[in-house]
Amino acid sequence: MAEKALLVTVDFDKRGSWPIEDVAKELEDLVVSCGGEVVWRTVARCKKPTPGYLIGEGKVEEIADVCRTAGVDTVIFSHDLKGSQQRNLEEAVKTKTIDRTQLILDIFARRAKSEEGKMQVELAQLEYLLPRLVGKGIELSRLGGGIGTVGPGETKLEVDRRRISERITRLKRDLKEVSVSRRLKRKKRTDQNVPSISLVGYTNAGKSTLLNSLTNAGQLTFDGLFTTLDPLSRQYILPTHQKVILSDTVGFMYELPHHLIEAFKATLEEVVDADLLLHVLDVSNPKFRNLHDAVIDVLKELNCQDKPTITVLNKIDKLTDKSWLRNLEESFPNVVSISALKKENLSALTGKINEVLVPTTTLIDVEIPIGRMDLINLIHKEGEVKRVDYSGDFVRIRAVVSFKLASQLAAVKGIKSAS
Repeated sequence: MAEKALLVTVDFDKRGSWPIEDVAKELEDLVVSCGGEVVWRTVARCKKPTPGYLIGEGKVEEIADVCRTAGVDTVIFSHDLKGSQQRNLEEAVKTKTIDRTQLILDIFARRAKSEEGKMQVELAQLEYLLPRLVGKGIELSRLGGGIGTVGPGETKLEVDRRRISERITRLKRDLKEVSVSRRLKRKKRTDQNVPSISLVGYTNAGKSTLLNSLTNAGQLTFDGLFTTLDPLSRQYILPTHQKVILSDTVGFMYELPHHLIEAFKATLEEVVDADLLLHVLDVSNPKFRNLHDAVIDVLKELNCQDKPTITVLNKIDKLTDKSWLRNLEESFPNVVSISALKKENLSALTGKINEVLVPTTTLIDVEIPIGRMDLINLIHKEGEVKRVDYSGDFVRIRAVVSFKLASQLAAVKGIKSAS
């Protein structure tokens, strides 16, 4: 049976750039992604947070009445709660009370499958819990199950600040080792002149679907928030035979808590070190401009806002009227409209990728001895051949190849420039 949730969207003056209705709708979407059922919603408008309950006492009494009459299992706030506020609210409404960050962490805990993903989620959970510990401590996993109760470790384990701090230190050390391993792999790809491309975008924009459509990666996809937590990279060969590495990343979100970004830095380093970003944007969402700006805010926090970027306007198959797309496309320097699900216009996307990645390749015009067919085959395999002419003992070949291959050919005795 679905857990019944009561949503409290807190509206402070100048809270942010999103309308409060959109913040409330996204909170509801998060609950649905957790398998919950929203039975009541309310907006708590305050000029500033109150120390005891975050919101006013009158609104707390209203929430308590609804909890009693509607059989509410969980009260969920859109704004982060301090430990004391959470305890005071639970005592007042007699119902489990959590905040938006705990809800997101719960989804993360349910979706993480790899060891790395689980470590990152546990680190985020513990860093959230640490400043909220008071008295004898708090259970890492509450008994009874339900939304907000998927803990980072053992069930019914009382932990104190020292033990949590020690665990955080160990997790950071382990994730640092993962980061070093990733860095070595990236260096190897760089040495081989293989560009890296990271898919970024708002959660549920279609990044994993696009990765599957291009590479047959088999990444799990469904219509919900944060379906991908575990990083996945796949090799892809462009029509020009240029090899690239495509990497899926965790979805971004409006006002994504900073410590979540910190916890997932090992994964997000793929974004930081990428040669190119594919910003996947769900244009079927009426609020797509807000989603775009929220992603840019996270990229700014990662200092990646100036990286070469292709804006991928996804889910055009859901549009009944596409006439306005052309005007939208004109507002971005590098843009392609596609349907990742229907594999519509993917050739335009790969063409745009190749266009932006031109600096990694060069045009060669060389004469190769007829006896070195191995080199000619290599150019056909790894480059884009423009022209081939056979003349006596030499084969003249004009092709676009990687800088690395051009350097290798230049060092081979007997090959001469034809230009």
